[in-house]
Amino acid sequence: MGPYGVLSWSESKALLEKRQHRIATLTAERDELKNRVKLLDPDHVDPDMASELVRKNLNVARPDEYVIQLDKMR
Repeated sequence: MGPYGVLSWSESKALLEKRQHRIATLTAERDELKNRVKLLDPDHVDPDMASELVRKNLNVARPDEYVIQLDKMR
């Protein structure tokens, strides 16, 4: 009984698991963003990343190209 009783413990355990899952998700997203930032380093830009961003933001493609956009699965 009380704030540290058995019922409270199971609720706390469920909340902990939920938050650990959220932390893992956010860590993966952060790592992906860190990698993209690294590829856009002003002193040494990755050509593939630059090409991807230019094509995406300016909506450009060569006449002989086909664009197939794939959605990320989460």
